Amino acid sequence: MNRKISGILFFIVLVIISIPTYTAASSIQLKVDGAVIPSEIGPEIKNGRTMVPLRVISENLGAKVDWSKSKVTLTKKDMHVMLDLYNNTVLKNGKSTLLDVKSYINNNRTMVPLRLLSETFGCMVNYRNSEVTVDCGALRIGGVKVKALQHEYHMTMGGVVQRSSGNAYNEAFYNIFIDNLGSKVEAPANYSWMYTMDTPGSYYKEAQYDFLDTDEKSIKRFDLYTLIKAFPEETLEGYPEILIYDATENQWYLFNETARQSVNQLLDKGVFKIISNTIV
Repeated sequence: MNRKISGILFFIVLVIISIPTYTAASSIQLKVDGAVIPSEIGPEIKNGRTMVPLRVISENLGAKVDWSKSKVTLTKKDMHVMLDLYNNTVLKNGKSTLLDVKSYINNNRTMVPLRLLSETFGCMVNYRNSEVTVDCGALRIGGVKVKALQHEYHMTMGGVVQRSSGNAYNEAFYNIFIDNLGSKVEAPANYSWMYTMDTPGSYYKEAQYDFLDTDEKSIKRFDLYTLIKAFPEETLEGYPEILIYDATENQWYLFNETARQSVNQLLDKGVFKIISNTIV
C-alpha cells in the first residue's frame, strides 16, 4: 500500500473516531413516573450522556417552556432555568453551571441532557437495559399523598373518566388551579353537565378534576365551568366567562382564560389511562 492511500485511510479513521458517539433514539424508551412518554424524537446517548427533547420532557416534568430566539426559559414554581443553545452555561435561579454536553438540534427538536432537567426539578434518573426512568416525588395535598389525577368530561351522549399517575404532571395541574384562583363569587343560578340554552347566565361544566389518595378517594376536587354564550350579548353582561368550583371547600372562584388554556394544553400532552367511556 503506497503512502498516499495509507494517509487517506488514516484520515478517514481519524474522522470516524472523532465523531461524537450516539445511540439510536429508537432503541431507548423514556418513562416519567412509570408512563412512557411519546415523542417524535426519542432519547439518545451522546458521549455517555442521555439527551432528550427539551420541550416534551420539561412539560411532562411540570415545567413551563418559553422561547426567545436561541434562549429558552424553564419555570416551575420558584425554579427558573435559562439555557442558550450556543452556550454550555446554564443559569439556575441566577447561578451558573456548565453542561458537559452542549445542547443541539435534531429534526427541529432541541436536545438537552436529561439529568439537567430531572435533577433541576427534583427527580431521580436511572438508565438500565435501554430504558431511561425518571421518578419524581408524589404531590401531597394537606400532607396526604396523591396517587392519581382523575379527569372526567361529558359529551352529548355519555362521558369519559381517565386517570394520570404522573407525579410531576399532576402537580403541574394542581399548581395551575391553586395559583389562578380569582376572587370568591357566589354560585351561579344555573350550572350542570348539560349544555342548557333556556336561561341566560347558565354555565356548562367542562370537566371535573379529582386528586385521589392511595385509597382512590378524592382529597381535592375542582370543577371547571364556562358561560354558555347561546344568547344575545346584552343578556350576558356581568356574567364571568369562566368559573371554577372548589368542591372540597364548597367555594366558587373566578378563573381566567389563560389558566384555562394552560389546563387544556396539559391535557393534550399528558398520558391518561381510560377508566370508563360511555360516549355513543
